[in-house]
Amino acid sequence: MTVTTAAAAVLTSAGALAATTPEPALARAPATAGLVVAAAAPAATGTATRADAADAAKPTTCLRIRGAAACVGADESDRPGISVEDTAPDRYHAVVEYYLNGYLGTKYVIHNLGHEGEIRSNREIGATVTFRAAVYKGNHRIKVSRWKTVRTDTEYPVKRDTDVTPSTARARSQICTSTKSAASTCFADRKQTVVYACDTSADRRQARAEYFLGGDPTARFEIHQLAGVNTCGKAEHGDVRVSKYRASVFDLGHRVATRLYKYH
Repeated sequence: MTVTTAAAAVLTSAGALAATTPEPALARAPATAGLVVAAAAPAATGTATRADAADAAKPTTCLRIRGAAACVGADESDRPGISVEDTAPDRYHAVVEYYLNGYLGTKYVIHNLGHEGEIRSNREIGATVTFRAAVYKGNHRIKVSRWKTVRTDTEYPVKRDTDVTPSTARARSQICTSTKSAASTCFADRKQTVVYACDTSADRRQARAEYFLGGDPTARFEIHQLAGVNTCGKAEHGDVRVSKYRASVFDLGHRVATRLYKYH
């Protein structure tokens, strides 16, 4: 579920995503392998019709496995940003895992804890998104799709910000929590909500921020910081505020330290 710290750098070799590898191999953007590029809208020839509007609409790209559908859509689509739908009436839940802007040092995860047919999402995505659908039982991944990279048409894409340190995150944030000097979770929601997950220990473990937004208990968001000590991953969530949060430390998929959730 995680990436080793050596994978933190952006890959520079071109190539398609490997469906069988545990983590994606990203190409330097813009690359054509594995990318879905929307066709240009037709030139206006008079009064716009519904057909013209449909042709101009940006596509939504989805990956589906039994129990989960993960999609990336443009602002004008029916699923803007990145979303995950639970598609099976079972005891498992649907998850989307993704990277932004070709950077493997930070992985983002959305757990859809709702019922069949419900969708959970985040509109704040980058110019490129590498994502996959997964099905979890509790905190254990049961099955997963291949990775796919798409170029998005979001109007205000999240920019890559890989220079944030734990001290910078604390200075930018209103609230922080930490676990035994190994990981910290910080956030600010004055106008736009920004959440940081920071690795503060020189070891092979990974820092993780786990949090909920807007008082909704059916969508858990995670930031997995994989780039090593003294680095932070950042997620943006528009005007939706953090309602519950904690910091944790993982050794691959095993939780080794955490805090109780705090409410905000």
